[in-house]
Amino acid sequence: MKTWFITGASAGLGRIMAETLLTRGDRVVGTARRTGALDDLAAAYPSTFTVVPLDVTDSAAVRRTVDTAFAAGRIDVLVNNAGYGLFGAAEEASDADIERQVATNLVGAMAVIRAALPHLRAQGGGRIMQVSSEGGQFAYPGFSSYHATKWGIEGYCESLAQEVVPFGIDVVVVQPGPTATSFGANLTMPKPMPAYDTTPVGDVRRAMTSGAFVLTGDAERTVDAMIEAGDAANPAFRLTLTSTAFTNISGALRDRLAALEAQETVARGADRDA
Repeated sequence: MKTWFITGASAGLGRIMAETLLTRGDRVVGTARRTGALDDLAAAYPSTFTVVPLDVTDSAAVRRTVDTAFAAGRIDVLVNNAGYGLFGAAEEASDADIERQVATNLVGAMAVIRAALPHLRAQGGGRIMQVSSEGGQFAYPGFSSYHATKWGIEGYCESLAQEVVPFGIDVVVVQPGPTATSFGANLTMPKPMPAYDTTPVGDVRRAMTSGAFVLTGDAERTVDAMIEAGDAANPAFRLTLTSTAFTNISGALRDRLAALEAQETVARGADRDA
């Protein structure tokens, strides 16, 4: 039996993961801004499911919640899942829109990890599972602020993983592609500017509103793969899920590598003389 700490457990992948883990007999601490959505699970699993209200943008509350969870016993896997999407051209988003997106998806995720690290070190190890997105390596027009947070948390985890190896702590970054969850319904969308209607931003906006934006990912299968990685002795650092994510990320990486290699002479030309 493992104990899992899951942020954003009230909906989407977090909710499915909590329910799947409880069904198989594991313990789960689930956080949510609105805990009422978890009342049914709490009633069904009173001895193995703990529900805690938490807004990850409140760093003091994050520390209190994480401290309390570890005080109750060992936590084997920390699943940093809380987050949402902001869609709109870069200049359509307000300062408040951008600040909330960064505070939730990036700074909030970092706060949860930082609060957990002393406890993970003290217990001799554990696993941090950070939910990113294909959008941590590949970008769609209209999601610039969202991508900033996902590319940012992936860089954070790249460094973090190297720092915590000596303590028996490892990190898994999950990169789901478009998946049939509540993500799209919960998007924040600033007022569209007519200037972008005939641009790639407008194309993506129309695809989303018309249903033409294909969701290839199955949420239950995605969760199953995440749990398998949580159980594995030596999981991959990045867990890419869905054919769309695989195709988009692999294409983006090939394009970036080709562009880099084309600049080799220029890059080496910036060296100091030996």
